[in-house]
Amino acid sequence: MSEDFVGVIAENNEENTELFEHFRIVADKGQTLVRVDKFLQNRLENVSRNRVQNAAKAGSILVNDKPVKSNYKVKPFDVVTVVLAYPPREVTIFPEEISLDVVYEDDDVIVINKQAGLVVHPGHGNFNGTLLNALAYHFQQNNSKVDNGFGYLVHRIDKDTTGLMVVAKNETAQNNLAAQFYEHSITRRYQALVWGDFAEDEGTVEGNIGRSLYDRIAMAVYPDGSQGKTAVTHYSVVERFNYVTLIECRLETGRTHQIRVHMQYLGHPLFNDALYGGNRILKGTTFSKYRQFVENCFEEIPRHSLHAKTLGFVHPSTGKEMLFDSDIPSDMAAVLAKWDNYIKTRKEENI
Repeated sequence: MSEDFVGVIAENNEENTELFEHFRIVADKGQTLVRVDKFLQNRLENVSRNRVQNAAKAGSILVNDKPVKSNYKVKPFDVVTVVLAYPPREVTIFPEEISLDVVYEDDDVIVINKQAGLVVHPGHGNFNGTLLNALAYHFQQNNSKVDNGFGYLVHRIDKDTTGLMVVAKNETAQNNLAAQFYEHSITRRYQALVWGDFAEDEGTVEGNIGRSLYDRIAMAVYPDGSQGKTAVTHYSVVERFNYVTLIECRLETGRTHQIRVHMQYLGHPLFNDALYGGNRILKGTTFSKYRQFVENCFEEIPRHSLHAKTLGFVHPSTGKEMLFDSDIPSDMAAVLAKWDNYIKTRKEENI
């Protein structure tokens, strides 16, 4: 018999894919000696002592840039910083039998190679059929010890983006991983098929990302920094197909739709990305044969062409470096093969 899990998940922050928040507090000159967990609990709204203690256990509380335990006594002029998972909200997660590609799992973390079409967590009309529902079923079937029954999120990827995600199985692991995301020590490399060719083999996009003023579903780049949050994407060319290019992207930050909106900003929307204008012919001829070829490719991959290929982090318990890599999904691989064959055929015809 299926058991429903009532628990908490990180409050949705629409501008970030990383689910944590950072605080920095400087103790004033009249600060009396007090435990750092009590100090933070008194200074931070809606933060329980248990959350603070879990953060300390995970090494996520720093005083003067050094990790401290929860019994550390704060002194005048101490600089206290802490990384916490976003404030939780209560939800009911129903275990659902949804296929999962489990890449790795132990007592602290599980790494998933997420398929296209799977929403990460409930919200905005998606109250079931999510990754958390699938994880609840997986943990239940395998008698896994997970405190809340369905896992603790530290980041997310879009519904139609495929690839690697790590989910914590306890709050200590969650806080530890959240600190790694904050410190940008997590390795994240994506591969994307984008429209057009690049003049250089590599580059960097820097530009604040925030909600679009014209479409509340979409994000936009604000290069003058007037709105949004800092976003940095490094990219390099993997393979050129004249009309489209396969690139690898490395993220410094984790903003919603970051790669998709940064590539649109450069004039290279992701192939078949309807939200950012990549679902029409942006490079090439208007001849019917070419148009039909592109439409066939769109049918092959009815989503934006983006895959979270590589994920690396330090294990929250063992301290071991963990690095995972995943194959390009079948729909994206099929489209790449089509473009490769198309370009080779064109070259042969011109010989």
